[in-house]
Amino acid sequence: MPKTGLQALLRPEDSIVVLIDHQPFQFTNLNSHDATMIVNNVVGLAKGAKVFDVPTILTTVIEERGGYIIKQLQDVFPDQKPINRTWVNTWQDPNVTDIVKKSGRKQLILAALWTEVCLAMPAIQALGEGYEVFVVTDASGGVSAESHDMAVRRLVQAGAVPITWLAVISEWQRDWAREETVSGVASVLAEHGGATGIAYAWELQLLASATSSAEAGA
Repeated sequence: MPKTGLQALLRPEDSIVVLIDHQPFQFTNLNSHDATMIVNNVVGLAKGAKVFDVPTILTTVIEERGGYIIKQLQDVFPDQKPINRTWVNTWQDPNVTDIVKKSGRKQLILAALWTEVCLAMPAIQALGEGYEVFVVTDASGGVSAESHDMAVRRLVQAGAVPITWLAVISEWQRDWAREETVSGVASVLAEHGGATGIAYAWELQLLASATSSAEAGA
């Protein structure tokens, strides 16, 4: 797995996303991050993947007890039924891994609740199988700040790359000359990018004002 150089960056044509256990039960004991932020970030990541046609797998663990995947995430892929597992380690469930293997994609992007369990285990196993594993730390969370931090440190030692959701879609876009995805990325940023989205909306307002002034003076 390259650590530096152009090949170390994410490419949409080589990427596949797995979003793991963003369910009510896991959210009830999420203490490393604000739950609202995690919802915002994982949904932003999912929408970004959709913009770039990056295959995205939704999966839950014992949803009949832990609850269905959050509605905001399901709404991004309304026709996809999340894979409901009994395995705590997603990478031991062939219903998930068969899809990843058939895709032929080697850049594996993971986000999960909780970081120390449901993110760490599949990431470490997938690394051992030759995948380039990127863990989206701000779309994942643990039962405590220490749990999340220790898990990320362990993952880095194992060879995973920690990354944020905004960095993921930025690397996929890479060049603003890729016009086919610019409007989609802008929409995701406007909805989920916080201050970046506010700045973008302001820019549109200024551009609209300038256009109106020019038309009035014509």
